[in-house]
Amino acid sequence: MRPLLLLSGLLLAGTVQAQTTFRITSVPASTPANATLYVAGNFNSWNPGSAAYALTKQPGGSYEITLPATVTGALEFKFTRGAWTSVESDAQNQDIGNRRYTVGSGPTTVDFQVLNWKDLGGPATCSSTALQPNVQVLSTSFQMPQLGRTRRVWVYVPNDYASSGRRYPVLYLHDGQNVFDNCTGFAGEWGVDETLSQLQQQGLDATGCIVVAVDNGGGERLNEYSPWNNPQYGGGQGDQYVEFLVQTLKPHIDQNFRTLPDRLNTGIAGSSMGGLISLYAAVKHPAVFGRAGIFSPAFWFAEAQLKAYLHQHPAVAGQPTRFYFVSGAQESQTMVPLMAAVRDSLLRGGHAAADLSYQVRADGQHAEWFWKREFPAAYQWLFRPAAPNAARPSQDLPGLAVFPNPVGQQLSVQLPTGWSEARLDISDTTGRVVLRRGLRQAETQVDVARLRRGSYLLRLRHGPTTVTRQFTKE
Repeated sequence: MRPLLLLSGLLLAGTVQAQTTFRITSVPASTPANATLYVAGNFNSWNPGSAAYALTKQPGGSYEITLPATVTGALEFKFTRGAWTSVESDAQNQDIGNRRYTVGSGPTTVDFQVLNWKDLGGPATCSSTALQPNVQVLSTSFQMPQLGRTRRVWVYVPNDYASSGRRYPVLYLHDGQNVFDNCTGFAGEWGVDETLSQLQQQGLDATGCIVVAVDNGGGERLNEYSPWNNPQYGGGQGDQYVEFLVQTLKPHIDQNFRTLPDRLNTGIAGSSMGGLISLYAAVKHPAVFGRAGIFSPAFWFAEAQLKAYLHQHPAVAGQPTRFYFVSGAQESQTMVPLMAAVRDSLLRGGHAAADLSYQVRADGQHAEWFWKREFPAAYQWLFRPAAPNAARPSQDLPGLAVFPNPVGQQLSVQLPTGWSEARLDISDTTGRVVLRRGLRQAETQVDVARLRRGSYLLRLRHGPTTVTRQFTKE
């Protein structure tokens, strides 16, 4: 028995040793002597100040961390001094892309150098001049009484807000640092202000939309974006955060801006942990939120609790909610399966299939550029603005149908009752007509295989009447 015990001990020791060590061999001269360095990546939900991922300073001046044995596969990460405002940057103090490393089967030490820190490398070279003039900081210290904290809150208003006198839908977004401004964003911004302004200018967004973006709390981000605790990473304050949105922030916005406050004109959206809390908010408060955009959701953070919560909270009769899911196929091993499982749970809970859009992009990554690219299609599907310049409202035309949406190769177009033919035009987001043809009642299939992926506007003309439909090409 002793040889077997010895062999087991050796195997166990080999397993423990077969881990990866990250070592920073040099840091900028500006690094404070007492600074604690951290690694944040796709293995710890990009927490910039997780104590479990703090590096230890060595006598020779280097910094090291041996990653847990559970951290395997393709890693993306950056080094910080505890917050995204103090993330590493390049020699010119510009943002750098995610570092990448694939964990192998044996123990190894990987060396890195940090060239600069974002907050210590001199004046930032980016400029906020790219912000649309209709973006304002509502407050740098908006009170969050449910959490006993304050937070910066941004507001975007549509192009015609000052002159129209109209009321507008509202979309609430998390991680406000990343929504409008490249200077405050981590690894880029979503460009929501530019996107919505352009859609309005091109006639692809007839109603316009107010966007309210709430900054994340840095070290409190994981706590606030999950109502359930993860033993390793935290969480558990998500309920208070959602109540802040519902009880404090939304009433303030509705009182001070010309909003359409009803549920069908109120949406919520976010990425990663922001996707988790957006789903939770929409399910918990169906009378408040009628649209939810869920980008690359971190459902792994509270998988069992979320599953039970969805089972306990089926759809509410008379309160349909639209859910838009999107992620990359290779973001992680669990991303797509868990996103599909949540979609299926919503369907079992009574949500209509027509109210669920489920998108998996082959090239998608857990990154701002991906969410920026996917935002226009998500926004247009969620809010489905009224058809611009229609001679007759489309709801007055029985029989009209354009499906599926999103579409792959063939778009089915069913002409309104009484129309024997129509002129069909399809335009891209620049207003350029990319497909034009005649259409007869018996010809219901339109080949869109050659269209690039993105959002399109379909127009049908018959005599003096024009109707439009928006769709997304996968």
